Amino acid sequence: MEKSIEFGLEHYIHSIPGVQEIDPHMCSPLVLAYIGDCVFDLIIKTMVVGRGNRPVHRLHEETSHYVQASAQSFMMRTIQGHLTEEEHGVYRRGRNTRSVSPAKNQSITDYRRATGFEALVGYLYLNRRYERLAEIVTIGLDSMKEKEQGTEE
Repeated sequence: MEKSIEFGLEHYIHSIPGVQEIDPHMCSPLVLAYIGDCVFDLIIKTMVVGRGNRPVHRLHEETSHYVQASAQSFMMRTIQGHLTEEEHGVYRRGRNTRSVSPAKNQSITDYRRATGFEALVGYLYLNRRYERLAEIVTIGLDSMKEKEQGTEE
């Protein structure tokens, strides 16, 4: 079997010198949010680029539509009803953690809810629960699509 089929991306990431396994249970909520922000950003950028080749500025605008705190907060309102007790605990710890940096152009409620969302994404990623991560992100993106279709009518 070809190695690229045999191993996932995480295998190759962990083969890079200096990259170590991370126990998500030992990470603070803000550390989980830090990695979750990157993971969600990569998911959204992959989705946006997959819609077709466009100027980078346009790609950035589309990406920003999904990764801003208000959008993540909106998605999280729908996602909450689908979380396990464990996932809800991770989200709640992320949401309730005081951040060092203030919310930029966002309400504090949206900013905190988005931090909880990113902490959940980071937690699922670090636990290699990719299928569940995909389910959660899909629920959120579907809620955004429904919102956008409702405003177009």
